[in-house]
Amino acid sequence: MNFCFCLIPIPRYFIYPSDLNHPTPYVISLALCTLGSICSAEMSRDLAGEVERLIRSSNAYIKKKAALCAFQIIRKVPDLMEMFIPCTRSLLTEKNHGVLLATICLIQEMCERSPDTLNYFRKQLVPTLVRTLKNLIMTGYSPDHDVNKISDPFLQVKILRLMRVLGHGDKTASEAMNDILAQVATNTETSKNVGHAILYEIVLTIMGIESDPGLRVLAVNILGRFLLNTDKDIRYVALNTLLRVVHADSKAVQRHRLTILDCLKDPDVSIQRRAIDLCFALTNHTNVCAMVKELLLYLESCDNEFKGDVCSNISIAAEKYAPNKRWHIDTMMRLLTTAGNYARDDVVSSLVSLISQNPNLHTYAVVQLFSAMNGAMTQQPLVQVACWTIGEYGDLLVTPEPSEDNPNPVTESELITILQRALVNVTSTVQTKQMIINTLVKLTTRFTPTHLEKLKELIKFYSTNVNLELQQRSVEYSKICLQPMNIRSGLLDCMPVVPTNALSGTSNPDNLSHATDENNGIEIADLNTAAGSILSVSGSTNHSQSLTIFDLLGPESESDPQKVSQNATNNHSDTGANLLDLLDVFAPSGTLVPTNNQNSLKFPSDLFGAKNGFDTSINQPAPQPSLLDFNFVNDSSSGLINQVSSVPSITIYNSNEIKIVFNFEPHPTVIEGRFNIITIQLVATTTSLQPINSFEFQAAVPKSCQLQIFPPSSNIILCGPSSTPLTQVLKLSVPPKVRPRMKIRLQFTKNCETKTDELQLDEFPSVLWQ
Repeated sequence: MNFCFCLIPIPRYFIYPSDLNHPTPYVISLALCTLGSICSAEMSRDLAGEVERLIRSSNAYIKKKAALCAFQIIRKVPDLMEMFIPCTRSLLTEKNHGVLLATICLIQEMCERSPDTLNYFRKQLVPTLVRTLKNLIMTGYSPDHDVNKISDPFLQVKILRLMRVLGHGDKTASEAMNDILAQVATNTETSKNVGHAILYEIVLTIMGIESDPGLRVLAVNILGRFLLNTDKDIRYVALNTLLRVVHADSKAVQRHRLTILDCLKDPDVSIQRRAIDLCFALTNHTNVCAMVKELLLYLESCDNEFKGDVCSNISIAAEKYAPNKRWHIDTMMRLLTTAGNYARDDVVSSLVSLISQNPNLHTYAVVQLFSAMNGAMTQQPLVQVACWTIGEYGDLLVTPEPSEDNPNPVTESELITILQRALVNVTSTVQTKQMIINTLVKLTTRFTPTHLEKLKELIKFYSTNVNLELQQRSVEYSKICLQPMNIRSGLLDCMPVVPTNALSGTSNPDNLSHATDENNGIEIADLNTAAGSILSVSGSTNHSQSLTIFDLLGPESESDPQKVSQNATNNHSDTGANLLDLLDVFAPSGTLVPTNNQNSLKFPSDLFGAKNGFDTSINQPAPQPSLLDFNFVNDSSSGLINQVSSVPSITIYNSNEIKIVFNFEPHPTVIEGRFNIITIQLVATTTSLQPINSFEFQAAVPKSCQLQIFPPSSNIILCGPSSTPLTQVLKLSVPPKVRPRMKIRLQFTKNCETKTDELQLDEFPSVLWQ
């Protein structure tokens, strides 16, 4: 027999009042649970009064369920919060632990959603919470609540979390908590995981409030004891927590540096990863030599998946904290030798820049790099730096007389032989071969004429190669060699000093080539990563993610990547900017831009400044102050736009404990009456007790507008009231009298969980576009 069931929608709205007044507590409980789970905003508004009445019930079981239902209602309708404030305070005097747990959850939710409610409860509840927590740790054995001889650890954890919220940024409330926190930290049994859970919350609470310095040291020492635990999970929690609190009290964490370094030897890769991050966070001017030494030893034996990140981070640490330039060069060369082919292009660029900026170390650097290259021909990053240095300063390597930096000079023939070996080596990449050819053509002006024919022969070696770039260089450089010496010497002279920002910018793990003109903010990017009229230089975005920005605008966005690429090129040509392919030793070749010899800025990664009748340069206007200068972009604390702006700032995002504000330049720039250029400074801060990692801002605008996104000051939003906020500069081009619109996508990692949020921004200050 077949039955046909018909689902008839019953208006549950009319059933709830009778259920909430039922004489049986369990029916009331079931109704409260259902209401909290599936209620709509309208139902919540109509039945909130019934829930508030049940919170005052004499039955503890109903009180608990009503408090949890109120918790869910406030999440859905925050406006109803004020209704529950009067009745919640009295619930904290209850003896029933279930009621206390539900009440604390409710109060914490209200405090996190309303600053006014937070201030109210901060004044009223701190003494009550302190007294409740003290009673918990002082009471004797209670079989209903004790877990491994610890009185109700669940309630203790909830109280500590609420204390952390109430004490954050308030010295008065924090002082009232100091004694009880110290008492709990010293009296909690640590033989079981229950005790570890409470101590973990104690540490987070101490570091999250305005606690005494001695209490902070106690919290860090607790984490230090965790590091010695045999349980891997506890060691991981300790490392992760130390990484979160290291910015709050770095000196206290430094005392456990040796224990943290020992964690690098742990077989668990997750512990290694956290230990690596913590080691770099602890590196400073006083311990950089010891830390880098240990990290280089770790680099020799670590998994290949870690080598690229470790190598780049050691390079950054050495650049920031090096005691002297010679130590810096020695460290970078050892780094390239140890990391081998896992070293990224940012490390190569950093060492090239370092050598260029220190003329007194040119001889030492070229001698050491030549010796290292001779013994490690298969390590491409090392060979690339050595070839660049030999091409620039090869004459210092073949001096006739020994010196302190060059005790055993090599002959020109020996040097040419080594370069020939590298040129035909089967492990040499195309990029390395390009650099060797560059080196050979430069040596034609640095060596005696007796070796000119040999150099010409090597330069012509790839003149028939199937690789277009190699063939083109080989043929064109052969033509250069036919020119008189006075022409070649000027053309192949040493490069000017390489600016640090030109090469050692934001680390790009995908080795995508990005550059920006520091004077006028013109962005140079690989055309393949252009998306619509959006130009992004975010170092953390890979190529596969770059085209996902089309999804932001939906039907209004360009759907054809080739058309988008063409539009992006045309738009920038109109404003006097060119999308260039530098054709340098660090980036692949592509479309050339016709030469403009006047007022051109030579990029350091082009060894010669000219190629094939084209100049790898861009038009440079007369120097003038610009809010888009890199010195401004990377100075997250400058706040220049805020200081001079008469345009009101707008808060575009305030969720997930992240606040993002747009500050505007007071007077938009007008280009030929076609576009208003609006300069925006993005300022991102967090109220979280831990930093927000891997932060990435993406935006899309309608086809009538254009948008440039410059590199952020960091990809980490630091926590704490005194922390430097993350800043990023945007340049929005809008036709006159057109209201700007922007669709935004935010990606970030919070509590080891990657999150994505999208929003639509339609309200820009009218003074910017009208």
